[in-house]
Amino acid sequence: MSTPHNEANLGDIAKTVIMPGDPLRAKYIAENFLSEYKLVNSVRGMYAYTGKYNNKEITVMASGMGMPSMGIYCYELYKFYDVENIIRIGSCGAYKPELKLFDIILSENVFSESNFALTLNNEDCHIVSSNEYLNNIIKDTAKKTNVNLYLGNTVCTDCFDVYMTDVNKFLERVPKDFNPVSAEMEAFALFYVAKILNKKASCLMSVVDSKYIKEIATAEERQTGLNTMIKLALDSSLNIQ
Repeated sequence: MSTPHNEANLGDIAKTVIMPGDPLRAKYIAENFLSEYKLVNSVRGMYAYTGKYNNKEITVMASGMGMPSMGIYCYELYKFYDVENIIRIGSCGAYKPELKLFDIILSENVFSESNFALTLNNEDCHIVSSNEYLNNIIKDTAKKTNVNLYLGNTVCTDCFDVYMTDVNKFLERVPKDFNPVSAEMEAFALFYVAKILNKKASCLMSVVDSKYIKEIATAEERQTGLNTMIKLALDSSLNIQ
């Protein structure tokens, strides 16, 4: 069995998928954290590896950038490969002055101006929630492993927010009581697809830029400097039933 975007056979992909955006980050995770791993997809360079983490089978697969790409890959994983849980691990821009580079955020709800839900499912939906069961596991795991975790609502944008002509104009359009802590580009599609297919999804993010910080993490730091977040996602996966 395969799809137009995934050459894996049914059974090649685990029930729980850790999903970075960057294919090279997926490769990095497989090489540095998994044992007995094998490449199960390389179509369009969107690498997926299945292996063992502490003897539990886990798949790490890239989603690419943006909601359309995430929407394709998570839909196929849930619908055609019997995946039950996806934990997105990505980078984000911080909207709170107390957040520093490489702080870790767990999204609770996500807002998007996108018409992703309308196009996919004829629903005028712009706010969707993460899965409470997965989020509770991640929170408990963070506490047990002494990982500082920041909880909050996030926004999912159709373009890189650093390139917006006026990010404050965008923030003025966010619902007044939503109070976002950060921005990224994939979580809305993931959460919405999980919602309509009755699956589970969460999103962990590591801060790589901020409207309050002049420094921006380099491409190399984004790829390999996020080990605490990666390990939190993997450790959390061990507690998923």
